[in-house]
Amino acid sequence: MQPLEGFYYFTQVVEHGGFAKAARALDIPKSRLSRHVTALEARLNVRLVNRSTRRFVVTDVGHEVYRHATAMLAEADAALEVVEFARAKPCGTLRASCPVALAQAALAPVLPAFLETYPAIRLELSVSNRRVDVLAEGFDVALRVRTRPTGEDGLVMRTFREVDEFLVASPAYLGRAVPLAEPGDLKAHTTLDYAGEFERRPWELLGPAGQSASLEHTARIVCHDFVVLRAAVLAGLGIARLPESVVRADLASGALVRALPAWRSPQGIVHVVFPTRRGMLPAVRAFIDFLAERLPAML
Repeated sequence: MQPLEGFYYFTQVVEHGGFAKAARALDIPKSRLSRHVTALEARLNVRLVNRSTRRFVVTDVGHEVYRHATAMLAEADAALEVVEFARAKPCGTLRASCPVALAQAALAPVLPAFLETYPAIRLELSVSNRRVDVLAEGFDVALRVRTRPTGEDGLVMRTFREVDEFLVASPAYLGRAVPLAEPGDLKAHTTLDYAGEFERRPWELLGPAGQSASLEHTARIVCHDFVVLRAAVLAGLGIARLPESVVRADLASGALVRALPAWRSPQGIVHVVFPTRRGMLPAVRAFIDFLAERLPAML
C-alpha cells in the first residue's frame, strides 16, 4: 500500500499549478516538494507531471491519479474526524423534537439520567405533535412514531422499537353500548380519533389469524393530543385507538379495557431522524446512543 504523504504533496502541486507556488503555500523548500513527487513517480513507475524551467504540465495519467488521490485524502480526513469527534467531550446545545405522548411516557423518565451523564450538554426540547422540518428549523434530532416510516430527504433514520396500539374503552361505555364482537360492529359505536389537521383516516386492524380490516368511521372527537383522548375515553364517551404506553396504567387498574382484544392496529415504529452521520457532533451522537440504550425498555 502506498503511503499518503506522496499523494498529498502531489495534489498540492497540481492545485497550486506548480512546485514554486505549492512550496510557498506549504512553507516548505521547493526541493523537498520535488523529491516527494519524484519518489511517488518512481514508486508508481509513471510520469505524473512534465516540468521544465518554463512549463508545468500534468500528464493524462497524472490527472487520473490526482482525481483518485483527492478522494482518498478526503476519506482519510474523514476517518481522522471520526476519531476526533469520538474522543471529544459531548458538550454544547442540543436541539431535539419529540411528540407529546412519547415525551411524557418514555422520554421524560430517562432525560435526568442523560443530563447527569453529560453535564456539559444543554438541551432544547420541543415537545409537539407537529412534524418539524429538521433541516429548515435547525433541529439536531427529531423523534418520530410512524406506522410506515418514510425516508425524508437529507435525513438519516435510526429505529428504536415497535409499539402497540389498542382499541380501548371504559367498562361503563361498553356496558351500555351494543355488543362488540368483530370490527364491523364498530360502525354502531361512538369513536374518538387521534388525527393531525383533522384528516379522516380509516382504522386499520389486524386479526388473530393475520386477517385485516379497514374501518371507515366518523369520530365524535378528533384530536391531535393523546391526553385529551385518554380523558375522553375514561369519561365513557366512546372507543379510542391509543398507544399501549398511554393506557398501560389504565388497563392494569381496570379503568379501561381493550375493545376487540383479539384485534390490534399495525404497530407504530419509534425512530429518530437526524441530518447526517458524518461529522456528527459528540452531543448528538451521545443523545442518540443513550436513547437507543434506554428508550426501548421505557416503551
